[in-house]
Amino acid sequence: MFNINHNKKAKTLEIECADFKFFAKIHIDAGASLQELTLAGHEIIKPLSPLPYTTTYASSILFPFANRIKDGHYKFQGEEFEFEINQKEENNALHGLVYDKTFDVLSIETEPETALIVLEYNETELSKGFPYKYRVQLEYRFTKDKLDLKMSVKNNDAKPFPFTLGWHPYFLSHNLYESSLEFSSTKKLELDDRNITVNTLETETKAPIKIGKQQFDDCWILNNDEVLFKTPKYNLKFNATGNNNFLQVYTPPKENTIAIEPTTGVSDSFNNEIGLAILEAGNSYEITWSLNIESNQT
Repeated sequence: MFNINHNKKAKTLEIECADFKFFAKIHIDAGASLQELTLAGHEIIKPLSPLPYTTTYASSILFPFANRIKDGHYKFQGEEFEFEINQKEENNALHGLVYDKTFDVLSIETEPETALIVLEYNETELSKGFPYKYRVQLEYRFTKDKLDLKMSVKNNDAKPFPFTLGWHPYFLSHNLYESSLEFSSTKKLELDDRNITVNTLETETKAPIKIGKQQFDDCWILNNDEVLFKTPKYNLKFNATGNNNFLQVYTPPKENTIAIEPTTGVSDSFNNEIGLAILEAGNSYEITWSLNIESNQT
């Protein structure tokens, strides 16, 4: 049976099921981000301390844009806008606007084999870089060996706005050197020294990529929504709904840890329009990211 502890003072939700060797922890005041996750006895997400959340954005929800906006500047429907620069060293706007927001807990439900948590953030103030009202709703559905994270965005404004979405989880491997990634892609993005997209390169990525000693900060355009992360102890299968599927992979300065980030757009998408979508006034958009775990040990 799943049990959920809502610590209102600490602004956390802890989800536990001893029978399934399951544990999860959501930080409500850090954009409702999933900071800890143990599936089928495998600790796959844990805090990146001593690295702070303010620099890692670990497990953050990315909206209204994933990745970066060069100089924070973009044009939309004939108007110019400028996000706050929160990545000073590259002079970019980074990872959107909701990663540090406090969400409301709308509902908590538990069943013998399922836990469901729904959280919501409503933006009612118009920011300089994104002067629109919107609602972001997150639905975390946990089972013994699976996580479904459904994100829905509603445009509560009177005019359309541009957007891309993403999720920024870091995963733990017992031995990252012996781990690998598998996905299908024929296009990879070329980035400049500020990690801004400058070109699309032809590639052929079908065979497993052994991580080894490689240092990643790369983005691929996927041919489908499936990504496999294989480690010595467990395999993770990623899937996503929707048509725009991009994969950002990053190795932080943290041993045996890798960011595997599904997104619907790329860096500087508000300017290059790769993956960019427009949400009309009153309309909603939703996407679900799924994780399935399979143990490699008996």
